[in-house]
Amino acid sequence: MSPHELFLAVSMGLAGATVGVGAAIALWRGTTARLDAERRRAGALDTAAEAFDCALILIDEGRPNLIGGRDALAACAEILGVAGADPQAVIGALAASDADHARRLDALFTQGEACVFEAHGARGGVSVEGRSAGALAWLRLGPATRERAGLPTIARLAAFIDAADDPAWIADDDGSPAWVNRAWLEEAAAKSLEDALAQAARLDLGADPLVREAAARLERREGLRWVSLSRGRRALRIQAQPLEGGGVSVWTRDVTTMEAAAETLRRHTAAHDLLLSQIGDAVAVFGADRRLTFHNPAYAALWELEPAWLADGPSHGEVMDRLRQRRLLPEVIDYARFKSEELARHERLRPSAEVTWRLPSGRTLRVLSLPHPGGGLTMVFSDRTSELQLKSQFNHLIQVQRATLDKLTDAVAVFGADARLKLHNEAFERFWGVTSERLARAADFDAVVELCVPRLHDRQFWRDLKGRVTDPDPRARAPAVGEITTAERRIVAFQSRPLPDGATLVSFADVTDTRRLEGALRDREMALAAAERLKREFVGSVSYELRTPLTTIVGYAELLERSGKGLAERERGYVAAVRAAATQLARSIDNVLTMAEIDAGEFTLEIEDVDIDALLDAAGERWAAAAQGTGVTVTVAGDGDAGLIRGDPRRLAEVLDRLTENALRHTPAPGTVTLSATRAPGEARLQVADTGRGIPFHVQAHIFDRFSGGDRGGPGLGLALVKALVELHGGWVALESEPGAGAAFTCHLPEAGLTPEARPELF
Repeated sequence: MSPHELFLAVSMGLAGATVGVGAAIALWRGTTARLDAERRRAGALDTAAEAFDCALILIDEGRPNLIGGRDALAACAEILGVAGADPQAVIGALAASDADHARRLDALFTQGEACVFEAHGARGGVSVEGRSAGALAWLRLGPATRERAGLPTIARLAAFIDAADDPAWIADDDGSPAWVNRAWLEEAAAKSLEDALAQAARLDLGADPLVREAAARLERREGLRWVSLSRGRRALRIQAQPLEGGGVSVWTRDVTTMEAAAETLRRHTAAHDLLLSQIGDAVAVFGADRRLTFHNPAYAALWELEPAWLADGPSHGEVMDRLRQRRLLPEVIDYARFKSEELARHERLRPSAEVTWRLPSGRTLRVLSLPHPGGGLTMVFSDRTSELQLKSQFNHLIQVQRATLDKLTDAVAVFGADARLKLHNEAFERFWGVTSERLARAADFDAVVELCVPRLHDRQFWRDLKGRVTDPDPRARAPAVGEITTAERRIVAFQSRPLPDGATLVSFADVTDTRRLEGALRDREMALAAAERLKREFVGSVSYELRTPLTTIVGYAELLERSGKGLAERERGYVAAVRAAATQLARSIDNVLTMAEIDAGEFTLEIEDVDIDALLDAAGERWAAAAQGTGVTVTVAGDGDAGLIRGDPRRLAEVLDRLTENALRHTPAPGTVTLSATRAPGEARLQVADTGRGIPFHVQAHIFDRFSGGDRGGPGLGLALVKALVELHGGWVALESEPGAGAAFTCHLPEAGLTPEARPELF
């Protein structure tokens, strides 16, 4: 290329800097067509250089030659402080102005590396652009006027856009790229724009409609597109801006991180709202404009507000006014001041201290205000009514528990799982001889032990007890009881019980007197048992010793009665009296032995089915014959359907005999003794009634006591044996009598009888 052609190309580039990047591209396209015509007008180079306000210097074999633009060169020399318009001097001033400028000029002259920079002098700046063409190098110099100060050249502007990390390009009105930067070529996998156009490559086909719309409307258009790039799927913010002279500049910005953060924020917000919707506390969020932006269902339920009204986003003040109308706010004297204080929470940058609202309905609310990160205020309302009630009940129970423990005589202490003393009663202080102040200062179990050791020296006992308090193994914390002797030779009973909350209750009681009393009772019981054994042995021995002579006496008395025809009437009376007394004595001995066997638990019944009616008839026949000549009538009453029961027929007959004998003894002539039997649910009732003298009221209470006869008119052991035999059958005896109106003894016998294992104790 000749110097004239080179200057023309450079001049055209300068012209492109004044009309914008898009117009420069159009000028570059027409350069070739106009080059031949400009060759014929080489004489007009100076005029052209002056027109473009620049100087063109050609460096050929190290010598600078001014090709055109002498006035512009003079202006640059003046800015750099060089006298005259000498190209060599101007280039030297450029190199001296900055070391980097000198390096760039040297690289241009020796290696042909292009350079673009701006040199500054005392009076302004000079724009410098250097290019090489074969063995030639040229410099284009121009003064940087105020209007152009700071404006880059086309090459610098292109380099600036080319250094961007995000794709950028200039597109025609139909969307096809006319110029692209390096990032666009890398993403399109093309070496140059021509290569990309040959391959019909596009960064994103979705951007073409955006470009066409911007070109058609001559308005800026923006859009967000997810594009598959070399570094993965990315979110690009695309901006299409129409250019003067035609074309559209398209800029992209990678907002993947921003979009991911926005999506994360949306998810967190949704999760936050879902969480707040599920909690029981009432939550309301007011925006920066103090209007309601969010509330959970608990908020609407707490204040009984209509969902539709809340959905309209009322202001905080409107909500308070609505609540005041419904008497749902605390009753205060100055509502205006109360409202202003509540609304002032929006201005605070820190969380407000929680306050307590006591509503007219009796509810108690805890109110907490928190500044919202997005601006505004978050308010949380917690209904603490039930909590306070439970706390009051709990405190009451604790007080009752303490009072109860203080009333106990046992020394009681409760240790937590951390071995610290949680609770103790007054008896614990008295038992160990310590004060409440010293116990309060005791930090843990070991400190309490040190207070108790002076009275109980056994360290191993305290170590074992500590293990039951602190060991987490449930087997180690099993309940335990025992006794131990103190230094004063006192016997102490202790026990430990695990509590549901992990604590352990330990109690101590002085049982010295109790153990002494128990020993005395055991000794007495042994003595009583020995006495009872001696009694039985004595009764058995005496009865044996008495029965033998009584049998002889009764036998000889009967013999004398049968063979005593030669005896006088008085003598026969004596013999009869002897026989009656001996018989009565033998019967009394039998009664005593029977009662002794019953008391000793050695008396047994021979249980079988017993016909009550037959039993009653047999007793009536026996005693009707015995009562002849006494003026007393013995009768049997009943309908004959008493049925069967389980019992000992011989002993039941003995019961009837003793009752009938007792009735005959106390019934004067003419009188009547009636034997009867009735059936009741689950039992049979045998009754012996008489029309005799009756039993005094003061005697009735002791009628069944042993040896209660004599001076009170009782029957001795007879009725006591009746009571004992009936009770051995599982029944009981009742008495009905009035003095002078006779008496009635009723035996209640269970129909199933009583097994020997279930016999009651007799006293």
